[in-house]
Amino acid sequence: MKLTLKKNSSKLMQLPRDVLVGYGVIEDVGYVCRDLKLTGNALIVTGSTTWNIAGKKVCDGLQSTGSNAETVLTCRATMEEVEKVIERAIETEANFLLGVGSGRSIDLAKLASTRLYLPFISIPTAASHDGIASSHASIVDNGKNTSIKAKAPIAVIADTEIISAAPFNFLAAGCGDIISNYTAVLDWELASRLLNEYFGEYAAALARMAARVIIESADSIKPDNEISARLVVKALVSNGVAMSIAGSSRPASGSEHMFSHSLDRIAPKPALHGEQCGVGTIMMMYLHGGNWQEIREALQKIGSPINAEELAIEDKYIIEALLHAHKIRPERYTILGKGLTPSAAEKVARITKVIN
Repeated sequence: MKLTLKKNSSKLMQLPRDVLVGYGVIEDVGYVCRDLKLTGNALIVTGSTTWNIAGKKVCDGLQSTGSNAETVLTCRATMEEVEKVIERAIETEANFLLGVGSGRSIDLAKLASTRLYLPFISIPTAASHDGIASSHASIVDNGKNTSIKAKAPIAVIADTEIISAAPFNFLAAGCGDIISNYTAVLDWELASRLLNEYFGEYAAALARMAARVIIESADSIKPDNEISARLVVKALVSNGVAMSIAGSSRPASGSEHMFSHSLDRIAPKPALHGEQCGVGTIMMMYLHGGNWQEIREALQKIGSPINAEELAIEDKYIIEALLHAHKIRPERYTILGKGLTPSAAEKVARITKVIN
């Protein structure tokens, strides 16, 4: 049998070389850098809160193994902040960057290091979304939240002592982001069937497996539990690897993410990204004709929001986000097609009990 490759089926895979997940592993940051031959000047990208939680430990660890460590404090994931990080890196003659935080600092370090052609290490302080190991950065550009292609981290150091001590809603949001792989892969398959888009079986299988692990472990994911943190972090890293294998965010980002990004633009006070993706997955699974009840039950067991009330977002914004979601990434075909009608949007939200 002759195999034929679809257009663009050849993808560059960027994967972390070192991944450390465990209790107290932040103390090993200097040794990880030495193993990766990262020497000289380091720039730590972090926030004021995460500096106290983890940034100072990272700084001490780097200095103890011979690297000079400088810090830049950031406040928002915007292009202006990316430029601020780049300027600081040039000023300090940085040889590599480290993103220390729950997401914003990692995305800023990721994009800045990509533009500077420098390696960077991801050090999450919470497991709220899969950006900790992916090759995409979520950045606000001209007032709009956009996903920008970047380099994957050369290493991930996830200290489960720190992550398990973070507010539990961050971990629950991470679970929502992982579970959303189900509808993302279904959207990807649909685009492959209808538009002959490249579909990566291995990447899709890895993404589905990560989601399955979280659903099957829903009963055991608890607050202040180091084992729970370890499980979720490993699944988030798997998500990042799946996207790197695919060469795009397709295995972990579909119609449910478009709904979340639409909600970010419309709602006066959006919820956490992973929380919104979880709720979006319930509705998109219904549109796909799948087992949306299983998704809903798993999120409920974990303690992640399953409706508008728990997101603290009014019903009208859920409907409006559904109506505009297909415009977020018009080049990416999903179950939303060219958009839902108002009656269809209200129907899916009511049947899945997302709105009352």
